[in-house]
Amino acid sequence: MKGDILHVLNRGVEKRKIFLNKRDYLRFVHNLYDFNDTKNAISYSDRRRANLDVACPRKKKGEALVDVLCWTLMVNHPHILVQEKIDNGVGRYSQKLFDGFTKYFNSINERSGVLFQGRSKRILVEHDAHLLHLPFYILSNPLDSFQPDWREQGIRNSKKAFEFLENYQWSALPDLIGKENFPEVINKNSFFELFDTNEKRFKKDFIEWLESYEGEFDFDEFK
Repeated sequence: MKGDILHVLNRGVEKRKIFLNKRDYLRFVHNLYDFNDTKNAISYSDRRRANLDVACPRKKKGEALVDVLCWTLMVNHPHILVQEKIDNGVGRYSQKLFDGFTKYFNSINERSGVLFQGRSKRILVEHDAHLLHLPFYILSNPLDSFQPDWREQGIRNSKKAFEFLENYQWSALPDLIGKENFPEVINKNSFFELFDTNEKRFKKDFIEWLESYEGEFDFDEFK
């Protein structure tokens, strides 16, 4: 329903890697932008036939389905926090996003069949306490490569953890703290308005969240 906030995620079938190289990450990032449209995007096969750059975002034709608030890509799954702009916008967006990436991945790797574990999970955020922590949690997922036990044990060095996260390319965090990365993907104004924050304050709050995190939150099964 319009105005709803949802956490969208899906994992590679049998926990397989869905991002094998930088081009795969770039393709998905730009799909986050391209497929957020009421009109159809140019398909991967049509891009190739027209000799278009498959990693380059196009100009919008229609209206956005959702406001993308934040996102993070892990090697075998993405996390995306969105707010619906039209009824069933998230459903249409996630179907286009995951189906489109599957077609791209299968074409590039000369494979067929499913890539993700069924339909994407679309978790409605219904409680303010959940919502307030969710962006920090989503954007902290790359810490799996920095400190694998951070979810259970808390974060031992919050300063170094944040430095790691702000330099992780496949995330909305750089854009949210003023380090331009993929600014076309997210709606920063909507994010800042919803969470009553700004670039400087969000960075400060994020560091404080890392300092206080003791492994008490469990938002999803993708660990």
